[in-house]
Amino acid sequence: MKTNATHFISLLAILGFAAGCAAMAEPEGAKTADVKPSGHEQSLVERRAVVTGVDQQQRLLAIEGDEGDKAVLAIPGEFRDFERLRVGDPVVVSYTEAIAWQVKPAGKAASGVSVREALTNPMPGDEPGGAIQRDVTVTATITGIDRANATATLAGPQGNSQIVKVQNPADLERVGVGDLVEITFSEVRALSVRRADKR
Repeated sequence: MKTNATHFISLLAILGFAAGCAAMAEPEGAKTADVKPSGHEQSLVERRAVVTGVDQQQRLLAIEGDEGDKAVLAIPGEFRDFERLRVGDPVVVSYTEAIAWQVKPAGKAASGVSVREALTNPMPGDEPGGAIQRDVTVTATITGIDRANATATLAGPQGNSQIVKVQNPADLERVGVGDLVEITFSEVRALSVRRADKR
């Protein structure tokens, strides 16, 4: 899958640099002015459901939630033990999304886009399930700072620019033109499925 750098600069820069994420702890003994801004946030959506249908050939799993909401999940071929799921099995479906950002001094990083994927499968004997995590890291360069309007201009790897509003104007006192903003967006692309305790 080709990564669209323009899309990620627009999306991730706004979510990360401008969204007022929780600040990370400063190194002990460091002066506030010497510490570059950084932050992160994470959300987890989890719900209980019951398996209402299993298509082994197409690797589709139909579920119905506690409130009657229905969904059909495509289970990736890399997940083991899918064939062990049966109609009536109670499951827990979860989805995790996280974003982290960090400003780095010029020369300490390079502008670019990187993608990393990791597969987690159950251990032998564990319940069916699995998760695929995808991390996309975009490193953009700060090309302009407008402290009066609390905005910064970020240039992406392909030279595209995006002006972002910074929720905490004090962050702009600790960055300069030429610094880089490294933003990592993480998500579980496929829902992880595991059995819940039967009631």
